[in-house]
Amino acid sequence: MLPEVQKLIELQQADREILRLKEEIAALPKKVAVIEAKLAGTKAVLENAKAAVKADDAARRKHEQAILDEQGKISKFRDQSLAVKTNEQYKALLHEIQFAEQDIRAHEDKILELMVNAETREKEVKAAEAELKEETADIEKEKAEARQRTAEDETLLAEWTAKREQARAGVDEALLRQYDRVAKYRGSGLSEVRDHKCLACQVMLRPQTYNEVRSGTSVVVCDSCQRVLYYDHANDAPVAAPTPVLHKRRPHPKFEANQAWYYRPAYGELGEVFLVFQNGGGDSSRRIYDAHIGRQLGDIFVRQGEYRLAFPEDLTEDAIRLNGSWRESELDAWGSEIPMVVLDLLQRDLDLARAEAKPRVHTEDVPAEHPAAS
Repeated sequence: MLPEVQKLIELQQADREILRLKEEIAALPKKVAVIEAKLAGTKAVLENAKAAVKADDAARRKHEQAILDEQGKISKFRDQSLAVKTNEQYKALLHEIQFAEQDIRAHEDKILELMVNAETREKEVKAAEAELKEETADIEKEKAEARQRTAEDETLLAEWTAKREQARAGVDEALLRQYDRVAKYRGSGLSEVRDHKCLACQVMLRPQTYNEVRSGTSVVVCDSCQRVLYYDHANDAPVAAPTPVLHKRRPHPKFEANQAWYYRPAYGELGEVFLVFQNGGGDSSRRIYDAHIGRQLGDIFVRQGEYRLAFPEDLTEDAIRLNGSWRESELDAWGSEIPMVVLDLLQRDLDLARAEAKPRVHTEDVPAEHPAAS
């Protein structure tokens, strides 16, 4: 490997660590703000509980004062009843006394209700105080840990910045500009090559390009993503002794399976593609992936009915049914690209299916030689 490419590998590692540390340092104040907002919410619950207790106390005192006022009225009416001269006046005073007594009973009921509620209010206050005390301790601990983590990240950031400058000093300026320009727009300016592919953009390399990268004698740039390419010989598989080929029959996918994978060699303008159909709930869906790089093409298309009836135009004579069964949640988790391990499995099964479809060449058995009679 060229020394400059090795320096670029060190540079990219430093760039990634610096970016990670900067993002973590920037995220810590937000984390502390969330913690403090949670504590503020608990404080608000406690304040509301205390305010409710105060409001109940004020209401209880108001009802007690109203009872005293009504009792004063009753005393006054009874004094007046001793001085009345007519029966009508006496009855009128008795009615006023009855009304006052009814008001007193109503206020007493309210006071009793408030006394019952007071027990609940006190429990709410005590629970909120306990929760606030516990959260305050936890939050102070988390804030201390966040401050410590920030200090550690800043120390590491300084170290990685120094490593980054040291790595940049060992790279030619023109190559450094290429790396910086691509990294600015694609997030990285360097990519490893493995299995004849650029691992960053998943595009297959031409044999000549692949051999140039493996040799490590010159700087090679990916034609697709413009990243500088390198090959790590540590990933080379050890050469094993040849093993006899076992002619094992390829397993065929089940006809009635809810999920079905197909290969189409020429799917309109899209070229070679993998199609995956998924039955479920009376409907079926179709996803299309580029057969070379595994990138999803277009959106998920849903039609009513089982996929053989819903998408008959896709099941042409040149379509090859493949083995493959992944949960629909896994397909969703892949996002816009098939994982490399899945893409390799599909490609391997496609090779087996093509080999299986080829007519076999039969050779005549050669009779074993018998030793000459003595």
